[in-house]
Amino acid sequence: MQKKSEQQPGPVFSAFSEYKNEILKSLLCEKEARFSYEEIISWFTNLKSMTDLQTDKCSVSDLSDWAINRFSISHRENKYFEILGISSRIGGREVTEWCQPIIRQRETGIIGFIIRKIHNVYHLLVQAKIEPGNFDVLEMAPTVQCITGSYRNPEYSVKYLEYFLGKKNCRVIYDTLQSEEGGRFFHEQNRNIVVLVDDEFPLKVDEDFIWMTFQQAKEFIKFNNYFNIEARGLLTCISPV
Repeated sequence: MQKKSEQQPGPVFSAFSEYKNEILKSLLCEKEARFSYEEIISWFTNLKSMTDLQTDKCSVSDLSDWAINRFSISHRENKYFEILGISSRIGGREVTEWCQPIIRQRETGIIGFIIRKIHNVYHLLVQAKIEPGNFDVLEMAPTVQCITGSYRNPEYSVKYLEYFLGKKNCRVIYDTLQSEEGGRFFHEQNRNIVVLVDDEFPLKVDEDFIWMTFQQAKEFIKFNNYFNIEARGLLTCISPV
């Protein structure tokens, strides 16, 4: 009787298994981290102490580049985003019908982490990002976070964006579309991407970025006002723990 040959794992399965093993290693290793928890907190606190954000209210009619019609408010050159007026009806709720504004994005957004091996352990490149509405002005965010706006506009300069647009040599670990919260954003979807770069990617990065292991990221997620919702969501997708 001929003996059945055992099925060998294919290259895709092997690569995925290797990736999972490396993530677990980054979740378990502490001594190999490029920066200590104290150094990360010091970096973040120092940036917050030097950062200020001021927002001013103004009438839409005072904005020269924005047009208003019966159903929407939009940029005259179709940039950034559009605000729609919608009427909603739904059963089984305390309010079954209402009208509201809702934001429609101009293009699919990008939320992405760059991963690099440092001391033979996976590290995430984390950004300290300024956003209106943040409790402390700054929050830790993915390496690239371009949502709701249109990042292809010439006046935009997004650091490391080229790694997520296929313009740099890197390995895509994770790439999927995720929907945004539907009560405020109209059919909005963002590409959630993780790319692995090699040793040619510089260890020294701009002051608003820092390297941390998955273990360190997991610890900061336990506390409010460190990682923003986009970073939390993407880490949930790519981390087994």
